Amino acid sequence: MISDVLYVITYYIIGYRKKIVRSNLKLCFPNKSDPELLALEKKSFQHFIDVFMELIKSFTMTEREMSKRLSITNPELLDAYYEQNKSVIFLSGHYANWEWVSFIVERSLNYHMSVVYKQLSNNYFDRIIKKTRIKFGVKFVPSKEFYPEILTNLKNNKIQAYGFLADQNPRWEKIKYWGNFMGAEVPIIVGPETIARKLDLPVFYFQTERVKRGVYQSTFILLEKEPKQAPLYQLTNKYMQELEKQIRKAPEFYFWTHRRFRHMGKKPASS
Repeated sequence: MISDVLYVITYYIIGYRKKIVRSNLKLCFPNKSDPELLALEKKSFQHFIDVFMELIKSFTMTEREMSKRLSITNPELLDAYYEQNKSVIFLSGHYANWEWVSFIVERSLNYHMSVVYKQLSNNYFDRIIKKTRIKFGVKFVPSKEFYPEILTNLKNNKIQAYGFLADQNPRWEKIKYWGNFMGAEVPIIVGPETIARKLDLPVFYFQTERVKRGVYQSTFILLEKEPKQAPLYQLTNKYMQELEKQIRKAPEFYFWTHRRFRHMGKKPASS
């Protein structure tokens, strides 16, 4: 397969972010031996290339082809909220194929889906990726426009599902909360919780697992039914715990190439 060739090039020849991946894995799995870490490193790169190729493949895939590769185990969990005219929030991480999973919402639920996204620096690639992302009905909204859109939808009584990937680093000047992730104290994005508490929107963890190459299955896990009533940061902690549980079960399917732990040990004394 092409992805196998690209894996060899990316891992053995280019060595794309290999040092970052190696450092992250060693930090998160201190009890694994060097051979175990190396095997996990290689598997994570193989999956990284698979996700990249799956994104390319989605340029030409039909909705029917995509629906054969994606499924949700418990879509009925959302029915009661939709019947109550409640918009909902889905939290997920850079795990399995995070690019694909939002597409299945449009096929499996009554809800339409809006996902926050960060615009790519390269305008050409940004247009291509965005065109692919919206072809199945999912709306991708720049981060600065996301909260205003939620308010507008609520004002117009438009029911919607809102998706966030919230497992990366917040910008240093926007850090509000430090919590535990994979055994390390790191800053954690709290924007989704802030929105959920202000608007009292139910929040679910959108857990996605790889069934086999190119096939994924998702399950909704309720994190908070009434976030406004929950203690501050309880929602964020629950989200990170669910993500960590999933990573520890099958770490090779997490996106280890980003510098998630670069702020570890830098928490100000006043925080």
